[in-house]
Amino acid sequence: MKLVKRLSLLCSLLLSISAFAATGPTVTLSVDASDAPRKIFHATLKIPANAPELTVYYPKWIPGEHAPDGPVVDLAGLKFHANGQTLKWRRDLLDGFTIHVEVPPGVHEVDAELDFLSPATFEGGFSSGSSATAKMTVISWNQVLIYPKGWKASEINYTASLKLPQGWKFGTPMTITNQNGEELHFATVSLEELVDSPVIAGEYLKVVPLANNPPTEMDVAADSEAALNPPQEVWDHYKNLVQQANILFGAHHYRDYHFLFSLSDHVAHFGLEHHESDDSRVDERGLIDDGARKAEASLLPHEYVHSWNGKYRRPADLATPDYQQPMQDDLLWVYEGLTNYLGEVLTGRSGLLTPEEERESLAITAANMDHRPGRMWRNLQDTADAAPELYFAPRAWESWRRSTDFYPEGALVWMWADVIIRQQSHGQKSIDDFCKLFHGAPSTGPILKTYTFDDVVNALNQVVPYDWRGFWNERLTNHGPGAPLGGIDGSGWKLVYSDTPTEMERYTEADFRFIDESNSIGLELQEDGGILDTIEGLPAALAGIGPGMRLVAVNGRRYTPEILHQALREGKNSSAPLELLVENMDYFKTYKLDYHGGERYPTLVRDESKPDLLSDILKAK
Repeated sequence: MKLVKRLSLLCSLLLSISAFAATGPTVTLSVDASDAPRKIFHATLKIPANAPELTVYYPKWIPGEHAPDGPVVDLAGLKFHANGQTLKWRRDLLDGFTIHVEVPPGVHEVDAELDFLSPATFEGGFSSGSSATAKMTVISWNQVLIYPKGWKASEINYTASLKLPQGWKFGTPMTITNQNGEELHFATVSLEELVDSPVIAGEYLKVVPLANNPPTEMDVAADSEAALNPPQEVWDHYKNLVQQANILFGAHHYRDYHFLFSLSDHVAHFGLEHHESDDSRVDERGLIDDGARKAEASLLPHEYVHSWNGKYRRPADLATPDYQQPMQDDLLWVYEGLTNYLGEVLTGRSGLLTPEEERESLAITAANMDHRPGRMWRNLQDTADAAPELYFAPRAWESWRRSTDFYPEGALVWMWADVIIRQQSHGQKSIDDFCKLFHGAPSTGPILKTYTFDDVVNALNQVVPYDWRGFWNERLTNHGPGAPLGGIDGSGWKLVYSDTPTEMERYTEADFRFIDESNSIGLELQEDGGILDTIEGLPAALAGIGPGMRLVAVNGRRYTPEILHQALREGKNSSAPLELLVENMDYFKTYKLDYHGGERYPTLVRDESKPDLLSDILKAK
């Protein structure tokens, strides 16, 4: 009789475990962000568990960040409890994101506590960067949780709540089931959806409706109320963006969409895509200052495009089952390169930039890639393959090392593909047709449809027959000389240089606070003379100047940006060398540059021998 009872109990237990494994556990997560101005967030979790061990992960590979950069170094105060007793835990020796917790017999739920220490000073690094100020914050759920081993992120459920500082408002794509003052309770969702749904909150927060079907809005938080009040035409341009994006793709893949937009000089500046929102951050005056707004005009269009290209359609190697599995970035020239191109297209079509300003922006990108000596040794494909390292590489030597160039160079190549489609179809088709085929109907909620290189080639061939496989293989492995300018040339425009900076050049230099002489003497400087980079093969590098040095004087006079500009202009009519006094650590040296080419700023001019395809590319539909 006892044996029968034991067998019966064992069968019941096995059935229970089987059902548990099939559905995945439900974790309760409570986050207290009331200390956000102090830049510390407190979280408690209730995690289903069974003896003898619970293994939990802190998220490592964050979707959209393309690198194992989860901010585990800022995880603090970690404790585990069950049945009134403290549990022992130890970090895995081979992976610092993995924690092993000893679970006593009879325990079926473990209580966990942790703090997340948001960087106290201005630091970059996507969601691991500075995310809180005295007046606002962005809460990325991957920062404030751990999750149990054994299930896909889509199989684990989280019931989350959030407490905000008193009086703060919020925006999020998540569904609110209950709000009691500053305490918010959210509908239970999968871990995958939770991590994909950040919250923006602040004392100064403005909600701007952009569209009704489906609901689309901007949730803008700032460090001051004044920063939230740009001219009405700015909001109108963002309404146009939503309209033009839905025309471009012909369908959408979200239930509603929230632009979560941070305006602060004290949070990390970047854009990060989510399926039904984005986390985009610029300077406090990024909406109300005309130049700053135009310098960052393509940021929100880029992140919005990712809802289609990156979230709905994603390279199979980036669609990992959880946040511990390494992502393979080899198709980022599609994920990010195509998005970069379409983001620029929508920036022009929405009116966020005028056609002339968009051409000026394109010229800057083209010139930057045309003066990228690192292309001689590192091809476009390798910038994607090496993305986990390049995202966090130092600014110095960027032109020789190369950076995440699958963004700008990828955009130039996708423009080239767009021009080929238009030429081969005699103007009957364009990249718009590819977007409708690859990313379009039918409209759905947030779902994932993966693709491979072959899928991209096959879809392009459905739009217009061409040797697309050969085209991409050549472009991905090409080393120049020069940038891939076939799209610009084929669109009826030419890259040339002028001695007068364009408006977009002025806006960009002012917004990013640097002086760009990369096209003349090959120097990129901070406003105070700190040398950010030198271009190998151009006069400054050939003379012996390198990154990390500091420009002190120009032709015997203390350096200022205007003094340098003046010296370059005057040098066109002088045979005397350009003399630069440079500090290198504790040593000073005067370098003489035999340069008389003046200032050189990129711009596009019409090639009247060819049809003007670019104007049609940027024209609102």
